[in-house]
Amino acid sequence: MVKLICTLADHGDDVSCCAFSPSLLATCSLDKTIRLYSLSDFAELPHSPLKFHTYAVHCCCFSPSGHVLASCSTDGTTVLWGAHSGQSLAVMEQPGGSPVRVCCFSPDSAYLASGAADGSVVLWNAQSYKLYRCGSVKDGSLVACAFSPDGSLLVTGSSGGDLTVWDDRMRCLHSEKAHDLGITCCDFAPQPLSGGEQGFQFYRLASCGQDCEIKLWFVSFTRALGFELKYKSTLRGHCAPILACAFSHDGQMLVSGSVDKSVIIYDIATQSVLHTLTQHTRYVTTCAFAPNTLLLATGSMDKTVNIWQFDLETPYQGGMNDQLKQLVEDWSEEDVSTWLRAQGLEDLVGIFQMNNIDGKELLHLTKESLAGDLKIESLGLRSKVMRSIEELRAKMDSLSSGIPDEFICPITRELMKDPVIASDGYSYEREAMENWIHKKKRTSPMTNLVLPSLVLTPNRTLKMAINRWLETHQK
Repeated sequence: MVKLICTLADHGDDVSCCAFSPSLLATCSLDKTIRLYSLSDFAELPHSPLKFHTYAVHCCCFSPSGHVLASCSTDGTTVLWGAHSGQSLAVMEQPGGSPVRVCCFSPDSAYLASGAADGSVVLWNAQSYKLYRCGSVKDGSLVACAFSPDGSLLVTGSSGGDLTVWDDRMRCLHSEKAHDLGITCCDFAPQPLSGGEQGFQFYRLASCGQDCEIKLWFVSFTRALGFELKYKSTLRGHCAPILACAFSHDGQMLVSGSVDKSVIIYDIATQSVLHTLTQHTRYVTTCAFAPNTLLLATGSMDKTVNIWQFDLETPYQGGMNDQLKQLVEDWSEEDVSTWLRAQGLEDLVGIFQMNNIDGKELLHLTKESLAGDLKIESLGLRSKVMRSIEELRAKMDSLSSGIPDEFICPITRELMKDPVIASDGYSYEREAMENWIHKKKRTSPMTNLVLPSLVLTPNRTLKMAINRWLETHQK
């Protein structure tokens, strides 16, 4: 499903970051340079490499349009470049001159955030190049930052392990310890999980750290309801600190790179490992998905950037049937153990291994066999295992039927006719969700969390997509 199509080996030192625009790939390095490549043939552009920084370049990022490139460095500066000309547009000096570790553009390109080793985070006006707002964290260096898809929130991560959430005026809304040994990266899924109430925003956030874990969070913020950050689950698979993570353009995959020299690609829906890539020979420091195509870039301390391509017309349709079958029905006992850890069920690994549970047996487990054969006493654990297994079964059912999974109601497991969005951000068949609510269930069928509201909003975009699919596939 994933193949290595190109290796770029132009940097003279560790690759620290890579970033895509719709037409270009940018890479930066401890060798003080930024390099630019065309996505059409991965040839380096004539004006590459870009040289200005006097010390290591830690991060680079494109504006959403792809016309402007930002880079930041140990030299205490953040530089804006014309991506297609290589011209330096502005040099912005971090207050205090502290080494700048990370930078990112707001979704509307109006602002650029930069985070530094002294814990400062600055919001720059990306048009006037002047400082707009600034803040700071008390514990550690700023090493990660990401804007929510609507630009209303900025999340930063520190080497002290704190996730801090700021509003669009750089007021601190929330801060909590997310990774005990320090955060290394964070990223928002591009699409909101959408909202039941008007103005309700609901996003998925990933963070990773020195504790070898990836954590998934739900983030919501409205002027009326306020802010909320909820831990959802932990993805495991790496055996060493994780240095980078990034969502795919559709939010359905997450990639991570680690000190263990591997790259892991996860399916967010099932939270299972899709692929483990082991071609790098030293720490994997950065990874990024292209915004519109199925390309992945990974960079490493081995001084190379690998470009990967997905061998599917779309990542979750058509040929995915065989892939999912391989991932579930043909799972080994060790694969099941890895899956359990990804679900946060590592305490059950020993029990499953003692009972020789492989992929086929996993899919045939019931509440009765969990209690009787595997002797899992906790009702909560049994319920959590069964919910995860049902998600796998549903995924296989929808794929084998050829119907895209997003068109299937999570409650009925049938093609939706009148899809609505509930306040948990998921879409359901209207009648099924109304029946669910009428049974006095105020919890989400998908997350088991309390629904903020019982309002159901018609998902007209999804209904149009389903109708187009029916016209094409059911003539």
